[in-house]
Amino acid sequence: MTSEKRITLHEFNNLTKSLSFNMYDICYTKTKQEREAYIDYIDEQYNADRLTKILKNVADLIGAHVLNVAKQDYVPQGASVTVLVSEGPVVEVPNESYEESPGPLPDSVVCQLDKSHITVHTYPEYHPVEGISTFRADIDVSTCGEISPLKALNYLIHSFETDIMTMDYRVRGFTRDINGNKLFIDHDINSIQNYIPNDVKSLYDMIDVNIYQENIFHTKCRLKEFDLNNYLFGYSKDTLTDDERYEITNKLTNEMDEIFYGKNINFGHSEKD
Repeated sequence: MTSEKRITLHEFNNLTKSLSFNMYDICYTKTKQEREAYIDYIDEQYNADRLTKILKNVADLIGAHVLNVAKQDYVPQGASVTVLVSEGPVVEVPNESYEESPGPLPDSVVCQLDKSHITVHTYPEYHPVEGISTFRADIDVSTCGEISPLKALNYLIHSFETDIMTMDYRVRGFTRDINGNKLFIDHDINSIQNYIPNDVKSLYDMIDVNIYQENIFHTKCRLKEFDLNNYLFGYSKDTLTDDERYEITNKLTNEMDEIFYGKNINFGHSEKD
């Protein structure tokens, strides 16, 4: 809610707001060597040190003070980082920070929060038959206080190469006003899309599944444009025959459709369609 409509609380705001952000990067890796090279690239690109830097930027954006960092690179692949944060200083908090709007990229502190954590886990994996490799990163931002972790969503989207995104946001618990009345949410929201910039939304097909009465919001996004060159590792589509391009395109788009719709599909799309 806006600063003019702020409600005086009995004590502090202890609503818990949780954002789960899942991103998927898809690649065609025909041979074992290509698959291993892709996984090596992902492990280097998104190692524990870089993921820690991303999470620390998220903490800065939402005004949190980092208490502790636990990070791990796994063998043979993957990484995890957990950051515990506490209430941080508020620096020039603008009134518009209470409104639904995409959050900034990391250049300023937005608002304060308390008793929170941020985690990321990565999952490089591959299809044993189809030649499809998939990289998934799961990021969770859980905050207690006035501002929603959705303020960090814009930055998270820009931090990963994303073909498909799924996002969940939930407000849990309650706080009380000075008269003892329970407040189960402290801001207006009708979609996670309110926190995604228009230039980003124009790139994706989006579906919402929301349960407003339970303060549960879900949005999934699939990249609209498809260029086969962006999904080949180490070579271009010009080196392929028409039949190869058709087959690989079908495999890639089918993989993305299955992830986007959350079910197995026995058909695909192609350049010939």
